Amino acid sequence: MSVKVLVLRGDGLNCENETAFAFSKHGATCSIVHVNDLLENKKLLLEHDIFVVPGGFSFGDDLGSGRVLSLKLKMGLKEELTQFAKEERPILGICNGVQVLMKMGLLPDKKFVQSATLDKNIDGKFINKWSDLVVNSELCKWVPSELKSVTMPIRHGEGRFIFSDSSVANEIVTNNQAVFTYKSNPNGSTHDIAGICDPSGTILGLMPHPEAAIDTNSTPLGIDSSNDTNIIFHTILKYVTERKSNEFKSIN
Repeated sequence: MSVKVLVLRGDGLNCENETAFAFSKHGATCSIVHVNDLLENKKLLLEHDIFVVPGGFSFGDDLGSGRVLSLKLKMGLKEELTQFAKEERPILGICNGVQVLMKMGLLPDKKFVQSATLDKNIDGKFINKWSDLVVNSELCKWVPSELKSVTMPIRHGEGRFIFSDSSVANEIVTNNQAVFTYKSNPNGSTHDIAGICDPSGTILGLMPHPEAAIDTNSTPLGIDSSNDTNIIFHTILKYVTERKSNEFKSIN
């Protein structure tokens, strides 16, 4: 039973091919769809099992990272995204993608009210490096229980997780929504957060690039490549496959 993944492209996003490959490598059927085409055919979203907003620099980040694209999707696709999220179909936002999901209000609680964002790195500089991460798998459907740490590249100028108030940040930690945290915080992110999920564990957003760490042959010298990120894509596809199979059995 094939899992259908819709990977967004256009408006300055530039990691759609790598992201689609990471899913297709593990058996998914991927469609790379331009933002405008999706907005013209909104039902296309609900024909897929997973929705992904990949990395890049949507609209040049001119009004802030992910700001314009988040408004475009929220204004044009809110009804379909609401249904998609309500049905707990997985959603992934990587780098610029998580910036979009946060500003849209799909993260941290899919209420479409913004309570958190990604701000400029604490030193004001663009960061391009590999980072060691601690993994909290207790809630998130994208990561298996055996994955405790992983190394991924980061490349961003606005990657610092900040929240409307400390109670929101503390609740995310308490609820095990802080899926990835930095071992050595590179950008000043609150509670060392590198990625979060929603309370259902199906919507994941992270600043590091898992699609860029699926091939250990490309891992730089000196970086621990024992835990590549293939397991993340494999895990969510297994989760969706099992869920679709159970739904099919219940119908028949």
